[in-house]
Amino acid sequence: MSGGGSDSGKKCGLFELIVFVVAIFFGTACSILSKTMMSLHGEGKTGETEQFEKPIFQTFGMFLGMCFGLVMHYVVCCFRIPFPGYTHGADVINGATTTTTTSETTALLALKKGDDSAGQATTPTWMYFFLAIPAIFDLGATALCMMGLRYIDVSIYQLLRGSGIIFVAIMKQHILKDHLYRFQWVGVFFNVLSVFMVGSTAILSESTKDHPDEDDNGSAGRAFLGILLVMLGALVQAMQFVFEEKVLTMDIPSPPLLLIGMEGLWGTILCLVVVYPLVYLLPGDDHGSYEDPFNTWFMFKNEPHIQIAFAVYFVAIFGYNFFAVLVTFLLNSVWHAILDNFRPITVWITDLFIFYVISKSFGEQWTVYSWIQVAGMFVLLYGTAIYNAPNAGSISLEGDWFALGLDFSPEYDAIRREELEREQDEQFKQRMLHHKMGSSFFGEIPPSLDDVITNLVVDKEAISVPAFPFTSYFFCFQWSNSSPWLGLSLLTSMVLSLLLLPSGFKHQLLPQCRFSIFVYNT
Repeated sequence: MSGGGSDSGKKCGLFELIVFVVAIFFGTACSILSKTMMSLHGEGKTGETEQFEKPIFQTFGMFLGMCFGLVMHYVVCCFRIPFPGYTHGADVINGATTTTTTSETTALLALKKGDDSAGQATTPTWMYFFLAIPAIFDLGATALCMMGLRYIDVSIYQLLRGSGIIFVAIMKQHILKDHLYRFQWVGVFFNVLSVFMVGSTAILSESTKDHPDEDDNGSAGRAFLGILLVMLGALVQAMQFVFEEKVLTMDIPSPPLLLIGMEGLWGTILCLVVVYPLVYLLPGDDHGSYEDPFNTWFMFKNEPHIQIAFAVYFVAIFGYNFFAVLVTFLLNSVWHAILDNFRPITVWITDLFIFYVISKSFGEQWTVYSWIQVAGMFVLLYGTAIYNAPNAGSISLEGDWFALGLDFSPEYDAIRREELEREQDEQFKQRMLHHKMGSSFFGEIPPSLDDVITNLVVDKEAISVPAFPFTSYFFCFQWSNSSPWLGLSLLTSMVLSLLLLPSGFKHQLLPQCRFSIFVYNT
């Protein structure tokens, strides 16, 4: 499970696991290709051979690649292609994801009228501008981390970026108001621990190297500044993840592909209008600028190997952002942060493979500290399995030896009961929506309320009702052309019956029930 609140119905099943693994694959490819592009050389605008170290260009390429999401969004909408986060008319009735009673009612009315275009609500105009916010977060996080990377080693950089899961978990609980269970906080702790283990490996490796030309004066201050900038970047990145989850789950949600595409479009515009002019004016080592866009373009158009590397990076970066947003949509923002924590380990494994199998000129060599990275990988898997409990393939902390004496059995039992009751209510809802009766009224008591209503004890003072979960009543009315007054009389009788209920019954039963009335013409 993914916690309480709006995540109560989400869990990491087989499909979600496949999406998560594919996201890891594309994320690893992005990191490898990014590092490869940084090591390429080409002829600069002065005619000299230069290294293609262009972080802003890579950021621009990331946003440009995400723009392809707009094309996919309109293809999915125009051709009504089944896709997570999209409903196409009658597909809502057939089991597609719906989150509000309004959408269910709209789809039902549309289905009866033969118009299934109402199943996918039109995206309001303000949403296209609203989606500039995650692009600003993404751009700000990238800028802060790139500036901080100038003052610290890349190993420390990866360690600090991985700690962003703490910010995501805190904001998810206190801003989105999605309660995280205690065992999930334990899973978050082990994720953070794994990041520190992986980062310490690179730090220990660097400490064994000699740096005779390094000046110690002011190095502590620069390191502190770098750490501060990267931590701020991790905080802003966490804000982006949480904001994306909110946009995907609010009353008028953004379709996932539209979120990716608009974030890419706004990011591309911001790079061209704000970022590139700024880095061109800032002093640096790229022909007097922090990054000279004219020199970047000259190298790009004259070096085919840079063009090929960028084309592959373009595909990989879109694939990563595409599946990462799906991870947020299908699961939540904490899972997105966990996804980012897997990347340093998968990149390290890929570097080992490249070094020992493909070419010793690339990749990374095994060292005595690599065993710490192996241990960190198992700690990361352990923490992720704890967070995903009590689903299949997870680790439940119920007092066993591998639970380190921790026992969260009551929380797991509560999750299982909630899941069972949700499945029963969903089955009941589907029967109410699909069943056609000849009479004007058809009703059924949900399984989760059967025992409650049977065991009601009537007292002279009030009715004692046992505690029971939130349940939905669906009363479906068919207005027949031949007998409309019969349906009207039944509806009036039901309303009067509710008004005449004993006060104790109304006060205890009605606040815990939701009545959805569907009226449609036959």
